[in-house]
Amino acid sequence: MTKKSSRGKSTKSSDHYQSNPELDKLVMELIGRVADKWTMAVIDVLYEQGEVRFTQLGKLVPGISQKMLTQTVRQMERDGLLTRKIYPVIPPKVEYQLTDLGRSLSYAFCTVWEWAMKNQKAVEKARHTFDSNKVSKEV
Repeated sequence: MTKKSSRGKSTKSSDHYQSNPELDKLVMELIGRVADKWTMAVIDVLYEQGEVRFTQLGKLVPGISQKMLTQTVRQMERDGLLTRKIYPVIPPKVEYQLTDLGRSLSYAFCTVWEWAMKNQKAVEKARHTFDSNKVSKEV
């Protein structure tokens, strides 16, 4: 497996490379954040819908609470993945839209979807095999 070192030089993961602690920290934070199901769901909705009001976004992300939606969009805004537009009207109107950065992350998710579609049967078979073996070992 190869990866880019913090200096941009391609290295084998088994080779020793000079790590950049700030970059390593950022990567781990972003992986944790974007691997969160709510972030992925919000990105998916905004990618498909374009500009969406907060209330509508909550309806389009099944199972998300208002508190979790608020936390998710705030963190995504902080990371530059979406923009929030506030209209000075009563009642308040707030709309969210993906930034170019957010759209580029959406493209990365597409790769995961494509992998899942291609390998769905293999994963299901592996899970079934594992679960069957686990049950037979417990008996």
